[in-house]
Formats: sequence, structure tokens, C-alpha cells
Amino acid sequence: MSSWEESDAFEAAANIPLSQRAMGVRPAPYLDGLNPAQREAVEQLDGPVLMLAGAGTGKTKALTTRIVHLMNTGRVQPNEILAVTFTNKAAREMKNRVGGMLGEMVEGMPWLGTFHSLSVKLLRRHAELVGLKSNFTILDTDDQIRLLKQLIQAEHIDDKRWPARMLAGLIDGWKNRALTPDKVPASDAAAFNHKGSDLYEAYQERLKVLNACDFGDLLLHVVTIFQKYPDVLAKYQQWFKYILVDEYQDTNVAQYMWLRLLAADHKNICCVGDDDQSIYGWRGAEVGNILRFEKDFPGAKTVRLEQNYRSTKHILGAASGVIAGNETRLGKTLFTDRDDGEKVRLIGHWDGEEEARWIGEEIEAFQSGTRGHDPINPENMAILVRASHQMRAFEDRFLTIGLPYRVIGGPRFYERMEIRDAMAYFRVAVSSDDSLAFERIVNTPRRGVGDKAIQTINQVARENGVSMIEGARIAVQSGALKGKALSGVRELVAGFDRWSGLIHQDKLSHIEIAEQILDESGYTDHWKNDKTPEAPGRLENLKELVKALELFENMQGFLEHVSLIMDNEQDDGQPKVSIMTLHAAKGLEFPVVFLPGWEDGLFPSQRSMDESGLKGIEEERRLAYVGITRAEEFCTISFASNRLVFGQWQSSMPSRFIDELPEQHVDVLTPPGLYGGNFGAAASSHTSEGASKGSDLMDKASRADAYNSPGWRRMQARSAQRGMSQPREGANLTIDSQAVSSFGLGDRVFHQKFGYGAVIGIEGDKLEISFDKAGVKKVVGSFVTAPDDLPF
Repeated sequence: MSSWEESDAFEAAANIPLSQRAMGVRPAPYLDGLNPAQREAVEQLDGPVLMLAGAGTGKTKALTTRIVHLMNTGRVQPNEILAVTFTNKAAREMKNRVGGMLGEMVEGMPWLGTFHSLSVKLLRRHAELVGLKSNFTILDTDDQIRLLKQLIQAEHIDDKRWPARMLAGLIDGWKNRALTPDKVPASDAAAFNHKGSDLYEAYQERLKVLNACDFGDLLLHVVTIFQKYPDVLAKYQQWFKYILVDEYQDTNVAQYMWLRLLAADHKNICCVGDDDQSIYGWRGAEVGNILRFEKDFPGAKTVRLEQNYRSTKHILGAASGVIAGNETRLGKTLFTDRDDGEKVRLIGHWDGEEEARWIGEEIEAFQSGTRGHDPINPENMAILVRASHQMRAFEDRFLTIGLPYRVIGGPRFYERMEIRDAMAYFRVAVSSDDSLAFERIVNTPRRGVGDKAIQTINQVARENGVSMIEGARIAVQSGALKGKALSGVRELVAGFDRWSGLIHQDKLSHIEIAEQILDESGYTDHWKNDKTPEAPGRLENLKELVKALELFENMQGFLEHVSLIMDNEQDDGQPKVSIMTLHAAKGLEFPVVFLPGWEDGLFPSQRSMDESGLKGIEEERRLAYVGITRAEEFCTISFASNRLVFGQWQSSMPSRFIDELPEQHVDVLTPPGLYGGNFGAAASSHTSEGASKGSDLMDKASRADAYNSPGWRRMQARSAQRGMSQPREGANLTIDSQAVSSFGLGDRVFHQKFGYGAVIGIEGDKLEISFDKAGVKKVVGSFVTAPDDLPF
């Protein structure tokens, strides 16, 4: 080392506090298990860092190790780290991993959580700066819709033509873009019958009166505070010395601004994400945030994590081939040390029911081990669909054969009626300004408070500029209410005074108070006296609700938890196959994955293509990439030539993404003749085991062959003879399930794929046919012909 270098090194060391220099030599065994790219990302502590992490490349491990390294080197105290995730589950996992590496429970990391949970903490500290009190209520979607309905009706707008949910979506979109009412562009302000921005402003004002905010406000208010009060922003910029962000590709504009403002001073921000997995554009996510990271933070260090630990080489090869079709991406090449594994399997089916039947049989084969592999637990298998309506066929089939399954994303515990009612009682007891919650339960259970009495209470509250419960108190004292309504409201208001006092006195636990509220309000007896079959289950749910309170320090913390996650899945412990949408599958992994419904119009979604053009297609392609990379060992892609969608049979061609799969990574299993003729070179090499060893996939020429085959032409001619409309080449077919077939029961028919058979059932133009060699099949009438009409 030269004297100059020694001098520079000495000067640099002199600028580091002694505590950090001393801790810098502590052992760091947690670094030993990292690959070179992960270690580079972990040790690059200062300045902006983008960890571009491909699917299954251990980004959570790298992110949590970075947190441990920051603390172990003495650069920062745990409460000076801001670590942001998108889900509470991810936050818990991160905290547990940090504790595991440190060998102790992690304490003093209050700023590790989701965007919304961290924003709640910040907003409660500075609520007055945006016109709220610190005990503000967080509205759920149901309350938000009810409030917007009131505003729409006050403006004499036809709420059937202009529904409240449409306005809620519009406002949510503006908040995702960090737009306050005064900043809504003129082009957007004319939305919703030319009153969109006016209603947005009225809605925000009403929220202040209610001392409430919705989910969008949690970030929007914090961004507003940071922008209007630089002293507050400077305080948190100094406080949070290091910022770490997970799933950066999923951030919207408001979240992006939230982060940019906090990191603007020291720029010690590390963002982890994958532009190839940005699939939430429909809810405001901006893939451009991660694409322009290096421009937003000049001098940023980009580290690519490309070594995949999840999938086999064939699965990675198939996924990489598909995503390569996107132009707007930063680019990376995934690799793995694992073996080749089985190729991605591709198979076409006649209809959606046949697809579900085949997948059910495959799941049972995997479960029993009859496929030549060790048996696989159903818990390790998943069916990932593009649209929820695809699930019906699988649910029907699995119920028929007794195959246990779960639908991820179904009705949730906290959205049940009895739970929402109980939560409304808790909300009013915590915050008397919560008029929406009060209105929900003022006559639940029945207290003789009809619509007229509720209108009177609302009118009194507006005239006096107070909350609804205060309006009820005034209405009782002034005699504005009469009869049963008077006694019912008087008793309810007295009850809330008593329950609110108990909460603030801190004499009873919040669990005891919750039980007391439900008992004294009469809500528990309401369901005990109910004779409907659902009543016992509702009582059990209320017991489960009170039990859930045990996990929290107070009732307000519990209410925030419910508002932020709304998720309480119950399980009986029986192994189940998971059925979910591709969007819900992000972040998960399974040894066996089935990807059905790869048809143009369904996947990629026609709606996405129509509304967003090339941008929509690229997001759909990223969704395909996410689906394939969920698989560890076995991945099967399937499509159906016919599918029942909303009461109509639709026929379509395979997804364009199928043609982007590299041939060397795919086995085609489709039997020949699916589309009435040659199915390309792959089909011609179909083996007796039902698996094609051909390497050619369905290219455009193969699609054209399908429509130019003799079988297809004969079916077109037959349709013309019946006076039926003929499908144009390359178009999707829509077959009316109410149509009348020209065939009758017992008629002999011929099908290009299944051969000769007899009609045994008729449903519109869909026939159930007992084929001589292929067994019983359901086919569309226009795809079969009478034997007498055959030209041979």
C-alpha cells in the first residue's frame, strides 16, 4: 500500500466512531451462507442499492441478512431502521428470520411493517396536521360505500347509473396517485357525471367530521404532512438512518413518494424487487418505479440475484423464454444448480370440464405415487387460474370425486355480518365520532329505531355539527324521539358511555369489555334467540372474535389489525389442494403446479389487452412468468378448446404465450385431432402412453392447419346446411347454451377426434355422446356430423 493510500485509509478510519470500529470486527457467521451476489447486496450498506431479485433467488434471506449486518456492525440501532413490506405475513417472517440469525428475540424494531401499518403510527402522531384527532377511525370498504351513497344521493345523482362503488374506485385511484381533491387533473375531474372531484372533496370533508380516514388516506395524509411540514419530514429523515423496502415493483405513486421523501436526505435506501413480477397494475402499482430507480437515485448500485433455489432447469427455461418477450424490463438470466427435472407439460382439452377431470386424475396420481414418483401430499399441489370463474369446474369435479381442496381468497372471517356488527360496537366504544359504525348497529338488535328515527338523529347531528351518537343524545334530551325509539336510543347511548368509560379507565381488560359490550347490548342474546340454522355458527364466530382479542394489548390495536389485514383463514388440518388466482399465488411455491386456461382472451385477458394495449399484454406475460416460477418440480400448462363462461360456450385458440415457450423445455401431451385435424408436428408423434415426445410446439402454421383441415371444413359445411353461422378463421366461437340442436336422442353422429357414436343427452347445442371407442363425451353440436353426410 502506498503512503497516499495509507493516509486515506487512516483518515477514513478516523471518521468512523469507535463503537462502530469495534463492532466491525465482530464475527459475522450469517454471511457464510450467502452466494456472491447476495453477499455483495448485503455488504453494500451506504447509498442507494437496488437488489434486482428474480423468482426464488433468496431475496428475503438477503434482505433480512442486511438488517442483521447493519445492527451487527453498529451502524444503527434497531429503532432507526425503517423496513417496509406489503403484507403482515412478510413482516412477521422478516422479524423471525432476523431473530433467528441474531440468536435472540428481536426487540426494539417498531418500524418494521407494511406501508399502511407504519403510516397509521405516523398519522396518529401528527393527525391534527391534517384535521384529524389521534383516535381517528379507519373505515373499511363497506362503510366507505355507505358514506359515498349518502353523498351521491345528496347531489341527486342516479346511484344506479353512477354507483357508489364506481366512485370509490375512482377516489382510490386518485389517492394511489397521491392526488388530493385540489390536485385532481381537469381531465379526471369531469369523471362520474362531471362531479367526481367535487364529490371527492365533499367525501374528504365528511371524513374529517367523522374523525375517520380510509386506506388511501393513510399514505396520502402522511405524504401531505411530509410535503407541507418540512420540519416533521426532517425529523424522520434523521430518525430513519437506513430504509429497506421489499417488493418495490408493487409500489404505487403514493408509496413511491412516501419513500422518496424519507430517503431524500441520506439516500441510504435499499429496494428489493423484480420488474418481471410486477402484476398489480390494476390496483395502482407502477412498474416504472423500479425501472427508473437508477435515475431517481444517481450513483445507485444494482445487484442482480439470479441464482434460483426453487425450480428445476426446465421450469426456469420455460419461464425465461416467456418473459423474454417483454421489452420494458431491466433484464436478468436465472440459473440453478439443480438438475434438469421433468419438462413443462403442455396439454389441450376439448372443454373446461374435461380439463378439470384430467387435472383431478393427475392430482390423485401424484398423491398415490402412480406416476413413477414418490407420493406427494395434496398440500404441495396448487391450481393457479387467471380468472375466478375457472374455479367452478374444479370445485364441482373435486366434490364429485371427494378430493379435499381449499379456495384461497374466498369469504373472509372479518367480512361476516355478525363480525362486522360486533366490530361496529367496538369501534363506537373506542371512538364516539364513528357515526357510520353507530348507524350500522343503532337498531341491531331491534330497538324500535326505524328509518324515521334514524333520519331524525342524522338531522339533529348535522344541525349541531356533531357525531351521530351525540346527535342521538341531543335527540333524546330534546324529545325529538318518541316511544320505543326514545327508550331504545337512550339505553344504547348510556351503554356506550359506560363501555367507553371502561376502556379509558383501564380497570378491565379489553377482552372483558368486549364480552360485556356484546352481552349488555343484547347482541349475543339476539343470536341465541334466533332459530335460523345459521345462528349457532354466528355465535361460534362471535366467540372466535373475542378470542382473537387476546393477541393484542388493547381494543384499538385490534381494530387497526382487522382494518389492515382482514384475514383469518380457518383450517381443519386435512391436507388440501389449493385453488387460487395467479395474482394470489405471488410469493408462494409448490412442488406441483397446474396452470389451466391458457387461451387467448382468457390468458392473456382480453380486457387487459383492450384497456391497456401493449402495457396490458406485458403485465399478462409477467403473470405467466409468475405462474410458471411457482413450480418447484412439476409444472403443467393446459388449455381447452371450449369453455362455459357466464352461460355461453366459448371456443378459442391456445394462448399466444404458449408459442413463446422454448421447445426444448416442453413436452406436448395433447392427443391428435383436438381441433378436428392435424395439430402440428407435436401431435403427430403422440405415443401410446399419452405423452408426446415431439419437440415442435403449436406455431402459427399449426393453428392455420387446424382451421384448414378436412374435418374442420366438413364441420363448417354441416353448420352451413343447418343455417348456423360459421366461425371465421382465427376467431373465438360463442355457442349459445340455449340453442336448439338439430340432432335428436339416439341419432348416430361422427366426430373427427372421437369417431362414431350415438347421442344420449342434449343440452342446447351441447350433446352428450356415447362414442363407440372413446366413451361418453360432451361436445358442441356444430363439431359433429351425421354419418350420411360424410364424403367417403
